[in-house]
Amino acid sequence: MADSNQIEKLKSGMRDIPNFPKPGILFKDITPVLKDPELFKLSIDLFREILGDTKVDYVVGMESRGFIFGTALAYSIGAGFIPIRKPGKLPYHKKSISYSLEYGEDTLEIHEDAVEKGKKVIIVDDLLATGGTASAAFKLLDDMGADIVCAAFLIELSELKGREKLSACKVVSLINY
Repeated sequence: MADSNQIEKLKSGMRDIPNFPKPGILFKDITPVLKDPELFKLSIDLFREILGDTKVDYVVGMESRGFIFGTALAYSIGAGFIPIRKPGKLPYHKKSISYSLEYGEDTLEIHEDAVEKGKKVIIVDDLLATGGTASAAFKLLDDMGADIVCAAFLIELSELKGREKLSACKVVSLINY
């Protein structure tokens, strides 16, 4: 797994935005990491390390920042990518789930034929906070019969205990706050 120098390097590329998207929230802005080719590559390499020798069929990313990390990881390991989207964005027959997050409610959708029963998947996203989005994605994939190998996050806000909502699978985060 990542050493402390690699994690500090990733952390150095982040910036805090107070009171976004609402008062009292300290937003962890990852765009400087994405802008820096070395840091972006490091993040994908570390996600790849999480898998080790485990082969997965699909990388699943949630809209929208999960798409960024998920597609890059899928490419690097030779897997397919499956998007989980906000309502009204997918053109085919879909399954949906509504859930709560730290500052409201939301819904996620996936194409009903996105994952075949028994296929191995890893869920990838930028942030694990309260776990609402990730647990909704987990439920959609589990209901479809996917074998969820792991849920991996760039950042985890540990005090919000989102990990507890994902106790049915391995959870890994590169950076903990």
